[in-house]
Amino acid sequence: MYILGISCFYHDSAAALLHNGELIAAAMEERFSRQKHDNNFPIQAVNFCLQQAGISGEDLDYVVFYEKPLVKFERILLTTLKTFPQSAGVWREAMVGWLNEKLWVKNIIQRETGVRYDRVLFCDHHMSHAASAFFASPFREAAVLTVDGVGEWTTTTLGQATSRWEGDSDGHNAIELFGEQRFPDSIGLLYSTFTAYLGFRVNNGEYKVMGMAPYGQPRYVEHIEKLFQQNPSDGSFALNLDYFSFHKSAQFPYSRRFLDLFGPPRQAESDFFTLATNPERSAEHSAIEQNQHYADIAASIQRVTEDALIAMANYLHQRTGQNKLVMAGGVALNTKANFRLLNETPFEEIYIQPAAGDDGGALGAALWAYHLVLGQPRTWVMPHAYWGQEYSDAECHNFLTEIGVVFESFADNDDALIDQVAEQLTQRKVIGFFQGRFEWGPRALGNRSILADPRDAAMKEVVNTKIKFREPFRPFAPVILRERAPEYFDYPGVDSHEAPRYMLMVSPIKADKQDSIQAVCHMGTGRLQTIERETNPRYYGVVERFGQHTGVPVVLNTSFNLRGEPIVSSPRDAWNTFTNSDIDTLVLGPFMVHKAR
Repeated sequence: MYILGISCFYHDSAAALLHNGELIAAAMEERFSRQKHDNNFPIQAVNFCLQQAGISGEDLDYVVFYEKPLVKFERILLTTLKTFPQSAGVWREAMVGWLNEKLWVKNIIQRETGVRYDRVLFCDHHMSHAASAFFASPFREAAVLTVDGVGEWTTTTLGQATSRWEGDSDGHNAIELFGEQRFPDSIGLLYSTFTAYLGFRVNNGEYKVMGMAPYGQPRYVEHIEKLFQQNPSDGSFALNLDYFSFHKSAQFPYSRRFLDLFGPPRQAESDFFTLATNPERSAEHSAIEQNQHYADIAASIQRVTEDALIAMANYLHQRTGQNKLVMAGGVALNTKANFRLLNETPFEEIYIQPAAGDDGGALGAALWAYHLVLGQPRTWVMPHAYWGQEYSDAECHNFLTEIGVVFESFADNDDALIDQVAEQLTQRKVIGFFQGRFEWGPRALGNRSILADPRDAAMKEVVNTKIKFREPFRPFAPVILRERAPEYFDYPGVDSHEAPRYMLMVSPIKADKQDSIQAVCHMGTGRLQTIERETNPRYYGVVERFGQHTGVPVVLNTSFNLRGEPIVSSPRDAWNTFTNSDIDTLVLGPFMVHKAR
């Protein structure tokens, strides 16, 4: 049985294909279209999934959409009518999208895939999130928490889930979402309002707010509590809409009253530096003072968000009695909050599916149909995040030959390739590392990564300014051998938990190790990735060999892309990024290209 899940028409369109309940392929549309956060119908991702399985659209048993468009349309209609005429701009913008595409999702799916019209299903948005986390997790039962901006009406759900595995004599699959928050009360929209205020793009720059927060102090928590009130007994919350405009403005999510409280917004693309980031600029008093103000606001909204999630998780544990938690929704990508949830609530383990945002809704919709609509038992746990398109060694070879570049081949000696990469890393070379199937979700996890030496703090500036062309305050991730992670990170159970495999936790770095990995130490913490040989032997081998050369089993890892672009997918994408940056060496499958100097 083949079930295709689809998410689109908001942001991060994606497709995911199951065969008898097991994932075959999953990809975001942006990887093919090269349009970051592409929200169009994911026709290229759909075609990739079908090709990966060797089937056509007519072979699909079901296609499942990740939300219910008519319910969402109802929310937009009622909200804009209630706030008209202030919402006239929102109304006009919404009608263009809805009347052109979003109301006709079923017709579009049938036309683009060829599936029978009566085999197109629709899943609630937050149920898609819940299913994407629980049915990919290794847990038989768990508490469920989904948090994002907004789905149809819902912004947050609390629940619990159970599953029946193949061979079980009893039990059943169930996800009960017994609590919810509804629009306009939304932690996701609260955080995105501050994202916009701090000069970043909503649904794109929230992780930049997280990166800015460690440089500030949470001095404005009491200010934010005027906007956001939470009931500590059950975690429920409400926004004071006097401070917001997202429900009636197409341009600004915050109101004049918000600006009166926090001051003028930070200008997009403005230079950000503080005494902590750039002590050599200490004479620029006015700029430092202004930037410190914004850093303190970032620290404050980060703290309020973390505390709010902890309150909900504590209530959820009390209500369900479960010791394991699964999470999804865009807010589940807040890696600093995730670590506090693990360490400051009674939950013993947290599972977050690596594509926790709307892209992962495609997977969740398909899993919902298979396990809850059709009642099929579980046989599958997500073993890794490598579900995208792969290019064979022959395709890589042909591409390099076609463009006429000189390259080294290690096709018959992977060990020599690994040794070369590790050796170059010790010589401060920056490596574009391209292999296997590209990753599912927003993180580069070793198949489309840029690698560098983590030991010298100067490498952070090199990669930021000469290669990524991005804000210098943003951190890079440490990738570490799973069995060595307890030596470096103050994270109980780090070598056994699932979340570190997908860069979904920010952990304190042990004080005696911070100097040895300065380029990936972000104010004493790191958003780590743990790896094992079985999942990705070449990537593991590079980190292992680098550790043998240097005594440090850690490598700096960041996504293989330039600022504002999606992560590379094809050999040509990798080549373009290589030639348009100061990356020293390109590893394309078993082939190595050195940049001429």
